Amino acid sequence: MNTLLCRVLTAVAGISIAQLAIAVDALQQPDPPFKGKIGFSAKDSIPDWPKPVAAPKGAPNIAIILLDDVGFADAGTFGGAIQTPKIDKLAKQGLVYNNFNTTAICSATRAALLTGRNHHRVGFGSVTDFASGYPGYNSIWKKSTASVAEVLRQNGYSTAAFGKWHNTPEWEISPVGPFDHWPTNLGFEYFYGFIKGSDNQWEPSTLFRDTTPVEPPASAQRGYQFTVDIADEAIGWLHTHDSVAPDKPYFLYFATGAVHAPHQAPKEWIDKYHGQFDLGWDKLREEIFARQKKLGIIPANAELTPRPEGLPAWDSFPPDARRLFARQMEVYAAYLAFTDYEVGRLLDTIRREPNSDNTLIFYIVGDNGSSSAPINGDTDSDSSVKGQLPYIDELGGPLHSSFYALGWAWAGTTPFQWIKLIASHFGGTRNPVIVSWPERIKSHGMRSQFTHVNDVAATIYDVTGIRFPSMVNGVKQQPLDGASFAKTFNDVDAASLHQVQYFEVLGNRAIYRDGWVAAARHTAPWVWDERNDNYRNDRWELYHVADDFSEAHDLATQYPNKLKELQQLFDKQAHANDVYPLSGANFDGQPSLVDDRHVFTYYPDMPRLPLQAVPPLVGRSYCITADAVMPEKDARGIIVSYGSRLGGFVFYVKNNHLVFENHPSAHAKDVVISDIPLPRGKVLFLYEFIKDDVKQQDFTVSGDVGTVRLSINGRVVGEKNMTLSVGGGSFGVGQAFSSPVSDSYKLPFKFTGTLKEVRVKLK
Repeated sequence: MNTLLCRVLTAVAGISIAQLAIAVDALQQPDPPFKGKIGFSAKDSIPDWPKPVAAPKGAPNIAIILLDDVGFADAGTFGGAIQTPKIDKLAKQGLVYNNFNTTAICSATRAALLTGRNHHRVGFGSVTDFASGYPGYNSIWKKSTASVAEVLRQNGYSTAAFGKWHNTPEWEISPVGPFDHWPTNLGFEYFYGFIKGSDNQWEPSTLFRDTTPVEPPASAQRGYQFTVDIADEAIGWLHTHDSVAPDKPYFLYFATGAVHAPHQAPKEWIDKYHGQFDLGWDKLREEIFARQKKLGIIPANAELTPRPEGLPAWDSFPPDARRLFARQMEVYAAYLAFTDYEVGRLLDTIRREPNSDNTLIFYIVGDNGSSSAPINGDTDSDSSVKGQLPYIDELGGPLHSSFYALGWAWAGTTPFQWIKLIASHFGGTRNPVIVSWPERIKSHGMRSQFTHVNDVAATIYDVTGIRFPSMVNGVKQQPLDGASFAKTFNDVDAASLHQVQYFEVLGNRAIYRDGWVAAARHTAPWVWDERNDNYRNDRWELYHVADDFSEAHDLATQYPNKLKELQQLFDKQAHANDVYPLSGANFDGQPSLVDDRHVFTYYPDMPRLPLQAVPPLVGRSYCITADAVMPEKDARGIIVSYGSRLGGFVFYVKNNHLVFENHPSAHAKDVVISDIPLPRGKVLFLYEFIKDDVKQQDFTVSGDVGTVRLSINGRVVGEKNMTLSVGGGSFGVGQAFSSPVSDSYKLPFKFTGTLKEVRVKLK
């Protein structure tokens, strides 16, 4: 049925195009036939131009905004203690959904959001970092689960993604790809952001424009901050789009790195929250609960669930620990408030653009519950209170990677049980979403229908009038798992069309059906190293969530038959969605760019390389050689930089000497300097790391213990025993990128001689 005929029929029947699917059933159609006339010359011929693809008439702009690791109760809009005026403003203009569910972990939620399918069926049973060789866990985005971006793009939309992208397999993250699973090959015509689970907000090390590595436009000292950068980029893209093609609808996906760890925010924002969390997480949770009731965010009969066993009470800690923890939360609060402001700039731009009233916004406040954290939090991977206290006034700044204490995460999921990773309970899976569409949503307020992140794509197809195709780019598509909730936009009593939904991450699992939830928690985040694989011993709980909003009352003993029924349903859903084997963490045979190689050659004209694309130097001995020609004077610069200021090593030339610096963290370093000055002319530099053979059983030592040895033209010129570790970052040859490992130089500190090549040999 062609578009013209559809419009005629809908006009006759009085049905809007948004209520009738008008898109072709298979995307990537063959070239249209020529309908003109071909004569001997143009004089006796008739031209015919192929019609460009156009979106359905009246199709809205679509914007999805996704925050990272924000709990249900963190934002002030939902009862939290953190000021979020921009979220408040949008909520007043639209609808707030308080029964919206995610998957409890990052990559999985994003896969479900962007495809409309259950996360295991896309290949994301976990995050890409923990991919394993099973269909539901390999992090290889299935061609049979095309993204909503790809469908909209082929139906006349402009598409762009900004911010965090955590859905590319680890072994495909490099400047040479393959790029099949990057945003620009999954439906987005433009991408600007980082490609991994988290990054330094002051000095991102995996920043890409489309598929090209790029450096931040300014340094942290000059005010660079990642959320500001992506907001600027998205605003610029909108301005360009609406200047050139204002009548063409767009799909904008804006996913912040915030507020995932490291928790980093400008000092002036942190200072605003000074002293506001001295009350502790137990009291904060009670205050949030009271505000939620007053605001109507939760039902009047909802109950506050108790602190779980294993999580210490606030008052059980000594004063110094409480002082540290309060400061950690001040940093986190500032991080979210600052993010709210920057996202608000984007929202304000959207509202000033042409056709702004016909822009549908989904603002998803968190991709899972508050982030699982160490009991004491951590600073630069040090989770001891004693180790963190000396840097308490620097937390949030560019010198440190910081993370708050576990109790704050628990407070952020008020009134629910548990937090991120615990997919069995709402503390891990419940996140608010705000929907705004001025032209079409006329009734504002709360919506409490059960909805899931995989419903967003189905809703988009519903309201745009684009039927999801059975074939995309020649591949038969798996059906959508989500259901449209568009009917709830103007009907507070509309029934939820999403009646069954399973949840599973790392063996923590649950099943929802028609107001009931059966849940089996396998582990707790703070005993992660003690988890076992005996899933059959997990205890199942039962909740009637239609009446028990917070899952406060376990009814497993009262209704054993209902529990058994739901357990059987989970098993059926698990088989149908590639959930088994539970927590399939088997990394044997995982693809890699560097497997089965022992010698690597690099050149100084290469771009920054992510650490996934360079040899695995952790846990082994290795050596690095460099063929160079030294200048007559002013010899200086990087030979190899590995890591960032938060951890790593750098091999360089300065003050006429060869230098090796090891930084196991932001505030510790070991240095070896050659005991002779550098020769001129051709030089062979050698850095060796000889790892100790003794197996370390002391887990307080983080890194590899061994000997660092420097040589020039075959002569040993320096040696020292030290512990090497790395905290993320990048790999650079001939210059440093993104984040300097050491403060002994300033970026990019290019090598002033001629660096012919650098070879890495694994032993």
